Amino acid sequence: MKGFTLRQITRMAVLTAVALAIFIAEAQLPPLVPIVPGIKLGLANIITVYALFALGPGQAGMILLARVLLGSLFAGGMTLFYSLGGGVCCYLVMLAVHRLLTRRQIWVCSVLGAMAHNAGQIAVAVALTRTPAVAAYLPVLLVSGILTGLFTGLCAQFLLSRLKGSSPPRTTK
Repeated sequence: MKGFTLRQITRMAVLTAVALAIFIAEAQLPPLVPIVPGIKLGLANIITVYALFALGPGQAGMILLARVLLGSLFAGGMTLFYSLGGGVCCYLVMLAVHRLLTRRQIWVCSVLGAMAHNAGQIAVAVALTRTPAVAAYLPVLLVSGILTGLFTGLCAQFLLSRLKGSSPPRTTK
């Protein structure tokens, strides 16, 4: 396994710190839709999507895991289970599709990832509560995932287009 350079480690640390700060700040905001609990923009995912396309899958995954683990320390409660379940599902879906997309289609990756995140969180909720009826909430969350994923994806796409030196590392095997 190849080690990371100091520049890569520094970049991952900065992006993790930014994602964590966004996560904590967003947790303090009132719900987007007060009558529908659990719907959030997921602004920290802007950093994950950016990192996936700018740094590659390995570094993006490490940033996501660090943000989830550190975020759960600050937020407490069941945050770890829901964030990890949703984050891993989101990451795996985005990992599967990101190589098929151009820089103008990053938003598509984010939308699919947001929907997978919602599905992962519902799966965690069903497992933790042992209440399959929780899955009835999934259609509402999927609609919100499309909208929030579109927003965060367009933000990540804009960020990637504005930052120089952001091309993903491509290696041939």
